Amino acid sequence: MEKFQLWAEPWWVNLLVLVPFLVSWLWRRNGLLLAKRQLMVLSIFALSFGFVEAAVVVYLRAAIGLLPGYHGTLFDIQHSPAAYQQQSSVAAVPPGLLTIEVVREAATMLMLLSVALLAAARAAERWALFLWAFAVWDISYYAGLWATVRWPMSLKDPDVLFLIPVPWIAQVWFPLLVSGLSMAAVAFSRKSAGQPTV
Repeated sequence: MEKFQLWAEPWWVNLLVLVPFLVSWLWRRNGLLLAKRQLMVLSIFALSFGFVEAAVVVYLRAAIGLLPGYHGTLFDIQHSPAAYQQQSSVAAVPPGLLTIEVVREAATMLMLLSVALLAAARAAERWALFLWAFAVWDISYYAGLWATVRWPMSLKDPDVLFLIPVPWIAQVWFPLLVSGLSMAAVAFSRKSAGQPTV
């Protein structure tokens, strides 16, 4: 069983925990003019995209032989005696595929940013919708991995969060916490269209 680790690596990744508090403080005066429909539609996109990202990771791991039981059924993958090990996969990815993985990560961020830019007119709402989409996508990604390969087995499982510009390593609870805080910051900063600004 993994020991709980408070810090992510490199050290500056830990600063992501501050982002939801910072933006919430910035949005406190005017609030966010976001309709429930915007959040719902963006959530549908992010949930779907998160599962697609999880599927890509599963396919990549299967292609390079790191996914036990992948020649059988989904049940065989989920119940393989050799457990899927996400943290060991980065070192085993061939350099060519690792390059594609880095580009895929950049494309993912651009896609999430693009839908946020299309979904709102003002900068504050665009930034909020990006955080919302990113958070829902991230949670959906881990849910998709668990649904398919039963990983993570614990919130203390280590993961490679991103590869840009260097690998970001943290236990699974860390990105889920940042995502949950980001969603809460957007939800609590949202105001109704008819509500006066302070």
